[in-house]
Amino acid sequence: MEAFGQQIILGSVAVYLVLCIAIGVWAMGRTKSASDFFVAGRSLGPAVVGLAIFSSTMSGFGFVGGPGLVYSTGISSLWMCLTSPLGFALGFYLVAKRIRIMAEVRDTLSLPDIVAARYDSEAARLLMAITIILGVMGYLATQILAMAIVLKVLLGGTAMFADISLITCALVSTSVLLFYSVTGGIIASVYTDLIQGAVMIIAGALVFITAISVFDGGMQEASSILFADDPETIMPFGTAGAITCIGWFFMFGVGLAGQPHVITKMMMNKNISDNRTILPLSVLGYVMAALLWVSVGLIMRSVVVAGMEDPLTAPDQAAAAFLTVFAHPLLAGVVFAGLFAAIMSTADSFLNIGAAAMIHDIPIAIRGRPLNNELLMARWATVGLCVLAIAFALYSYYINNRLVALLGAFGWGTFAAAIVPVVMLGLNWQRATKQAAVAAVTSSLLINFIVEISAINIPYGMPGGFLALVASMIIFIVVSLLTPEAVLKPDIRAAMEI
Repeated sequence: MEAFGQQIILGSVAVYLVLCIAIGVWAMGRTKSASDFFVAGRSLGPAVVGLAIFSSTMSGFGFVGGPGLVYSTGISSLWMCLTSPLGFALGFYLVAKRIRIMAEVRDTLSLPDIVAARYDSEAARLLMAITIILGVMGYLATQILAMAIVLKVLLGGTAMFADISLITCALVSTSVLLFYSVTGGIIASVYTDLIQGAVMIIAGALVFITAISVFDGGMQEASSILFADDPETIMPFGTAGAITCIGWFFMFGVGLAGQPHVITKMMMNKNISDNRTILPLSVLGYVMAALLWVSVGLIMRSVVVAGMEDPLTAPDQAAAAFLTVFAHPLLAGVVFAGLFAAIMSTADSFLNIGAAAMIHDIPIAIRGRPLNNELLMARWATVGLCVLAIAFALYSYYINNRLVALLGAFGWGTFAAAIVPVVMLGLNWQRATKQAAVAAVTSSLLINFIVEISAINIPYGMPGGFLALVASMIIFIVVSLLTPEAVLKPDIRAAMEI
């Protein structure tokens, strides 16, 4: 079987890509309206929603970018992944129930719909829609780049495709993504998540066992190798430094409750009481998958330092290289297929919320009503967003030289800084005002994009997203206290008091 390892891995991925196309065709038959396309008709069960939330949170950011970041900076990124259960808890206790109730009483299709209803402000809706489109570019580019890198590693190991380019891999994988996103909308995404989430919970544990078996002494021997080479690698803050890690802890812990692809899925469950099942299922799935994030990155760095393998040409190749070299072909094939599932379902989620912002929220904010034939326009908007994102992904890789994880952190930070104050705080604090919502979103966008575009190096390695999140929360609270308290509509007040 080992002799056919590469064929088994490629076959598993090929089967998955065909499955994606089949799911897209099946979901197209169930997608009859814009509500089906954007929020699956709010009719999903707890297992589907729970696995969809966990897998879309992990995605290519965690499965490709996570090991790559560990390979390059040591255990610094533990401060990203280990804090995420805190983010799930905040999201479900402070956001999920109220946002689901508001979705029911106002028949909403998107997060900007919720924001507009809470603050009775079309300006807040418009700014939230713009934030989603801008953040989607960074995070969607992360998914596309992750798919391309993994596919290049896989095909590069064959004689026929040894010289295949990253651009070709990006085009091939994105074509499949685009087909199943355009045809099936969010329904295709969440049912892919159901399969992929179950697979990755099991595979995460098996990959962890494989990783600690690479050295006879397990992780202890790997840690000794890394300590002898560079002690900072396995120190609590890794090589990134304390301020960077603490910034990641806050940005990813609190910021998870501000991710629109997570919040939107909180609107899809059939019953509010399902949250009691969805929360622990999401946390369990994430923790099991995070085992892959940490163990693969450390082991790959250890085997390179020990001279057992050549240095990687790019840190983001760590996961693919580990699975190809050390994992059993069947396990590698399953994980690679699951990896593509995670990336594509998350990318579909971002295409979906971006399309909703373009053809539903911005038109309502500007002219008071959505575009005609929303379902058709949503599919065309999905195509446009995908083209822009693939261009941004390739630019970031070739021109700006960004790692997948850092590109994902930019998208994450953009969402967190704009959405956490307005949604997480705003849905639990009746004193919050629409002026504060507008000020918080505007300030967060300005800080994030000035830091990113100007390539400003903040002292002590502080992440730009962390700075923007802290600033926007302070601005939100201060402006709310300085502006007149608004009279909430009866249904919104009732939803906030439950």
